[in-house]
Amino acid sequence: MIFCSRNEFHKSPFGAVPAGTAVSFRLTFPHNTPDPKAVLEVFQDDVFDVPALVTPFVFESRAEGFDSYICEFTPSSPQLLFYRFSILSGGNRRILGRDAGGSGSFESKDLWQLTVYDPGFQTPPELAGAVFYQIFPDRFCNSGKPKKNVPSDRILHKDWYEEPVSRPNVQGEFLCNDYFGGDLEGIRQKLPYLAELGVEVLYLNPIFEAHSNHRYNTADYSRVDPLLGENEDFRQLCADAEKLGIRVMLDGVFNHTGSDSVYFNKEGRYGHTGAYQDPNSPYRSWFSWEQYPTRYQSWWGFETLPNVNEECDSYRDFICGEQGVLRNWLRAGAKGFRLDVADELPDSFIQDIRKAVKEEDPHNLLLGEVWEDASNKISYGCRRQYFQGRELDSVMNYPWRTAILNFIRYGAGEELREAIETILENYPAPVIPVLMNCLSTHDVPRAITALAAPPMDGHDREWQRQHNTLDANTFYTGRQMLLLAAMIQYTLPGAPCLYYGDEAGLVGYADPFNRGTYPWGREDVGLVDFFRILGSLHKKSPTLRTGSFEAVSFDHRSCTYLRRLENHTLLVCVNRSREDLEIPYDPWLLRDAEPLLTVGGMEDCFSLHGHSAILMRLPDGEKAAKSFFVTTGHQSKE
Repeated sequence: MIFCSRNEFHKSPFGAVPAGTAVSFRLTFPHNTPDPKAVLEVFQDDVFDVPALVTPFVFESRAEGFDSYICEFTPSSPQLLFYRFSILSGGNRRILGRDAGGSGSFESKDLWQLTVYDPGFQTPPELAGAVFYQIFPDRFCNSGKPKKNVPSDRILHKDWYEEPVSRPNVQGEFLCNDYFGGDLEGIRQKLPYLAELGVEVLYLNPIFEAHSNHRYNTADYSRVDPLLGENEDFRQLCADAEKLGIRVMLDGVFNHTGSDSVYFNKEGRYGHTGAYQDPNSPYRSWFSWEQYPTRYQSWWGFETLPNVNEECDSYRDFICGEQGVLRNWLRAGAKGFRLDVADELPDSFIQDIRKAVKEEDPHNLLLGEVWEDASNKISYGCRRQYFQGRELDSVMNYPWRTAILNFIRYGAGEELREAIETILENYPAPVIPVLMNCLSTHDVPRAITALAAPPMDGHDREWQRQHNTLDANTFYTGRQMLLLAAMIQYTLPGAPCLYYGDEAGLVGYADPFNRGTYPWGREDVGLVDFFRILGSLHKKSPTLRTGSFEAVSFDHRSCTYLRRLENHTLLVCVNRSREDLEIPYDPWLLRDAEPLLTVGGMEDCFSLHGHSAILMRLPDGEKAAKSFFVTTGHQSKE
């Protein structure tokens, strides 16, 4: 191997680096290589014609079978860089590019990535590895508390357990105006239940007044939606949650408002001060008009969601100012925000949001909705700067969600390993412990459905409705697969996020089927107990919360990896196949290992039954590390 970016012998330190950090690169050549001369070529983001820096390698040492050459490069400022190697030997110049697994190949034209971030970038240390719990507020718990000033155009379900409306009205419209009455008081009453699950961060989908059950069409940023309660209910929820060690994080929808809102007021619900109704409205400059008032820019063409111009000073002050939306809700008890469609918000706007959030309390969390690798994301032709230290703390980790589910369902083990190691290599170290690792959310099918039901494959809502209820065999197959997937989710670096009701056995394709009500009194008790144990174990384990990750074996049958912190080593092995599996690790260490949690069964301490998984503590961290280097051929830094 000439070079591998994931091997600290070849590149040190591993992964992203703070600006001002010296990065060493080491190439190795067989003794018989004729007089190799190599240079490091570094390219600035989006400028790939001519390298910005060329650094020659110098001879370092001779070892058995090969010579090593080394160079050092120190990036001076936060930025996204890419690199490759140019090698001259025997009169021939060849380019060494990035291949699978971070290794080098003369056949590849791909570049390696080097993320450089602000040395002062920090994320809340107390949230490292915290367990998150996401709630769609209308569907979690109805306290029965009387509500005031509820608009008359809302349809309230009489049966908590019935299916959400999934068919259009007679005009062919999906209005999302059916409600079950879940409220903030209901969430407050269930805080002890959440604490038993090990929850430390409660992420709420939008709670501000809005005229749809999803509430992503904000009508008034200053008020809790009347069906959810009042502003005081939110303050009480936050106060009681804090007593149990739970922080509340809100959904910030700042890319667009509702057309039916105080600010736009197309439907006339709010008098004549809205931008659509009044040409002299103070809100008119917030929106982009093509022909006032009938034609305006909207989110993905939905006229009920007019886009906001985030560059408008008055709007930016309204959100980020001293008396703005962010600070008001943080002062009411919120401990952070998740930014909806973060890739549609300008970088400068996110920077102002971060400034407001962190000035209120540096321990507040700012997380973004980004579906791809957020370190190199391009949106609307612009490379984003989320992780250079001036914007987001973290993101929703959809790449790992996809990879985990594909591994458990289809056996894509190599893809899972690559997805894990790519994120760990590309993301700054402060991001990893607060990386929001999910299996389900309000935007994707629930995990049991994704793992066992017929693939959705773009089918419409009517097909989804017809296939949404699973037969017993499919459900219990998906249930077992969920246990295996959750073992991976909760034992990878980052912060596992449980979508409400997954732990109770809820199923469902896309919206609205993935937004069913929590089945109080009808829960899958065994599944709830499993997540209670898993959450408690994760919460109490410093190794799971902040330990390093090292792959042992990934293939179509199983995945095995280590989590290490100081002298403590945990081993995770998941066997997704039907057949028994001999755990691919040193049997001398397995013999004295301590099982912490098992899914399915084991024949002995060396083998797992089919569709089983185990988390175990190895007897001695130092011995485990040495054995790992020997059995896998991993090259230590020394």
